[in-house]
Amino acid sequence: MSDSRRVWTRRSMMTTAMATTTMTALAGTAAGKTGRHGNGEGHGRTQTASGRLYELRSGRQRAVIAGVSATLLSWQYDGTELLVTHPADEVGGGYQGKTILPWPNRIDRGRYTFEGEQLQVPINEPSRESALHGLMNFVEWEPVHHSHDRVVLEYLLHPQYGYPFPMSFRIEFRLDDHGIRSTLTSRNAGRTNAPFGTAVHPYIAAGSGTIDSIEFELPAGTYYVTNDRLIPTGKAPVEGTKYDFRAARPLGPTTMDTAFTDLGRDSRGETVVKFGRTGGADIHLWMDDTYDYIQVYTDDAPSTERPARSGLVVEPMTCPPNAFVTGEGVIVLRPGEEHTGSWGYRIVS
Repeated sequence: MSDSRRVWTRRSMMTTAMATTTMTALAGTAAGKTGRHGNGEGHGRTQTASGRLYELRSGRQRAVIAGVSATLLSWQYDGTELLVTHPADEVGGGYQGKTILPWPNRIDRGRYTFEGEQLQVPINEPSRESALHGLMNFVEWEPVHHSHDRVVLEYLLHPQYGYPFPMSFRIEFRLDDHGIRSTLTSRNAGRTNAPFGTAVHPYIAAGSGTIDSIEFELPAGTYYVTNDRLIPTGKAPVEGTKYDFRAARPLGPTTMDTAFTDLGRDSRGETVVKFGRTGGADIHLWMDDTYDYIQVYTDDAPSTERPARSGLVVEPMTCPPNAFVTGEGVIVLRPGEEHTGSWGYRIVS
């Protein structure tokens, strides 16, 4: 494990981080223009609630990436939508498809300490007194490149109250005949160490019926026990519990808004989560070894009018819930240091 992924154990006073680099101002829209590397096709409109839209195509697949929150808005196979999504002109509900930065999941009461300094970020989930899913859910990323099967976007997060760490991000989505791949590179653009974590939040559509019929395989040996505000209070083995999906079985009526760790990996070092869908293509979600945690949500209480349990959320995460408080799994980037991780979906015929 590299030094950049260590959990902090030492507290020392820090000064407010100031940016020493800036990101290039980028031209281009999704409507008839390209990014600064030319040769891309423009699709969509420049003014939607989801920002600019970038269409990708490869073989029997089509995807749409939205500029706001670098969102995987749509992924289709033979014209069938594989995600629970929403129209681009709507805000949507449940963080559908968003790239979550600079922390995933919750910070209890929005308070944490980093290297001796106590920090407070805004509470955006008042019912649970939590700071949920970072700071970048409604910001527009700028285009760097867009071609028929690939888009690259960038964003500079400026220092602010509660998170005084300038961070630059670059994300690539690439579509091929097998599926879609996303690679995020995160860079500390400041003069002090910076805590960081990330996740993604797509919903796999049930196919026909509800997610109860999905044949689900989740190679995770440990789950997080939480209080009524979904803040972890401990860990437990999945053995003998409703959370044990290490061997594929129907999801059935199982309800979860649950984090997991101790992930199994294949010969390539990837963790692979499998969705066997009735009346639709089977899907594998893979993530590289930078993602050591997974959150599963069974969509039992949608924040919009869609039917309950119409999608299953499996979120690759680099750290667990409340990590900025506990330090578990938090990535600490030194000035100028980068972190890169990849995940994606594969169609299984």
